[in-house]
Parts: sequence; structure tokens; C-alpha cells
Amino acid sequence: MASGSETVSRNVLIVVPVLNEASHIETVVRNLARDSLDEDRTIVVADGGSTDGTPDIVRQLGKEIRGVHLLHNPQRLQSAGVNLAVQVYGAAAQVLVRCDAHCEYPADYVSSLLKTLDERKTDSVVVPMDSRGDGCLQKAVAWVSDTKVGSGGSAHRGGKQSGFVDHGHHAAMTIDAFRKAGGYDETFTHNEDAEFDCRLRALGGRIFLDSDIRLSYRPRSSFLSLAKQYFNYGRGRSRTVRRHPGSLRLRQFLVPTHVALTLGGIVLSPAAPLLLTLPAAYLAILALTAMMIAAKRRSICGLLALPAAVVMHFAWAIGFFWGILSIRQTTWQMTPSVS
Repeated sequence: MASGSETVSRNVLIVVPVLNEASHIETVVRNLARDSLDEDRTIVVADGGSTDGTPDIVRQLGKEIRGVHLLHNPQRLQSAGVNLAVQVYGAAAQVLVRCDAHCEYPADYVSSLLKTLDERKTDSVVVPMDSRGDGCLQKAVAWVSDTKVGSGGSAHRGGKQSGFVDHGHHAAMTIDAFRKAGGYDETFTHNEDAEFDCRLRALGGRIFLDSDIRLSYRPRSSFLSLAKQYFNYGRGRSRTVRRHPGSLRLRQFLVPTHVALTLGGIVLSPAAPLLLTLPAAYLAILALTAMMIAAKRRSICGLLALPAAVVMHFAWAIGFFWGILSIRQTTWQMTPSVS
């Protein structure tokens, strides 16, 4: 799908889907707007019905900064917000940049993405996320998220190596590739980016991870919000792997398998105490990881990596199983309309 020709001047559509992001949205929009682009730039904040003053902040920014627009997203979902922004503002655009209100963007973020799109002759550029935290628990979640224990070695979680990948944190793609793949599936509340990448690759699209373009991301700051987040991640992934069976990776298979075996071992341990070996080994690995994080970061907060990892693993697995049991999903088939 990627074209070998370079475009001298492009219209860039930057979309930021939000819901109640009054504390972050101004900083994000101003950082994106200060990028010294030679391209025409439109920044669309797709708001899903915020009640905290986010729309008023965006309207004021629109008066100060040329090309900033507020778009009401009645479906509230991020996937629907991006699709709607492309439909309303993307007629003249050649490149789509998707941003998130919880990330910190460097001043040259968009221009760097465009450079990589050109140099790599790729359809999509994805980037690594470096987790950052303020409070003790948030720091622990951030630190463990960037380890193999937390992410299973996912390339876009603190990854240091550039290259073509199956999936990554969405950053920029050509509008042509986005439309050919059919946009985001608005029935997905989570994991819509990974599901999209499956379709993009099936159509011959290429995805390049640029490890030199990095984002800072602040994870959840409570165990409850972390559990909800990872439950939704697991539920979304359960749909993706059934819609695209070849997309399941070993690290994703191991999490629900491990949780099922661990819970089974605990339940059956009164009859067979040796079955406690697996959960004991699991806790030992997490304890060692937490101590190593605490030593490396020189912070006792690192010890919270143990319970944080348990919450992440078990919530993801339970969400995965729940999605399989509660959500019907058929296998995706390429049709002439999108081929």
C-alpha cells in the first residue's frame, strides 16, 4: 500500500479524542500546535460529552490558534471520534495523526512522524510509550509496565529498537491507508487500534515502529482504575483474536493460561498441595522483579510493582475470558469493497 513517491506539501489532520480532560487538553493542544510544520495543519478535539469544561477550553484555544476545532462525538468512543473527524475534516488531508490527552508530546512530534513516513515509505508510523508516574503507586505501575513482566516484551512499551512491526501505539498514517482499511471498528470500545492493524496488514499495509519518537504516558493511579483498564484491554483483545485468529501472540496466550492454571491450582491444592508450586513461583518472580525495580529506582515505591502486576495480569485475563463468554465475534473476511 505504501507509495514510493514523496509529497512536498501535505494537509495533516491531528485528532485528539477526549472525555473530561480539562486538566490535560490545553497542554496537549498547545504542544501539538507549536510544531514548526511546513504543512497545512488541522487539530480536531473530538469530545465525547465532557462535563468538566473541556469543550470551553478547546473553544478558547480555537480563538487563539488557527486550525483548532471542537467536534462533538455523540458515540463517545475514541474509535468513533477519530472516524468522525476524518469524515468531517479529512477531505483534503493526506496524513492522519492520532493523539491522546494523557500523553506528553515533544515539540517536533508531528514533523518527526511525517519524516519517518517519507523515509520508510510506510503506511503507518507507531511509537513507543515510556510510562511516567507521580504518586507511589503510579510510579510502580509505570516502572513495571515497561518490563517484560508488565508488557510481555511488547515493542511499543518502552521499546528501544526501530523496525517494521505488527502493531504499536498509533501515531501517524496516511489517510489513504486509513480509508482503505475501513477506519476503526466503532463496535470496539478497546483494542480498536490492534484490530485495525490486523486489517491494514491483511491489505498489504506496512507499520513502522520508530523508537526515536517517544511519548510519555501516565498510567492509572489506583488499583481499581488499573483493574478496570486491564479488564477492558483483555476483553477487547478477546474480540481481536477471534476476528483475526492469526493475531494472537505467545505473551497474550500465556497470561490467561497462567491465570487459569494458578486459580485452578489454588482451588485444588487441598487435595494436591504440589499444585501450589505454580502460584508460589509466580509470586517469587514478581517479588524479585519488584525488588530489582526498587533497587534500580532507589525507591521503596518499586515494591508496589508486585501487587500492580498481579492486578494487571488477573484483570486482563478475566476480561479476556469474559469477552469470549459474553461477546459474539465472527472471523473477519476481506471483501472486494476494501481490497
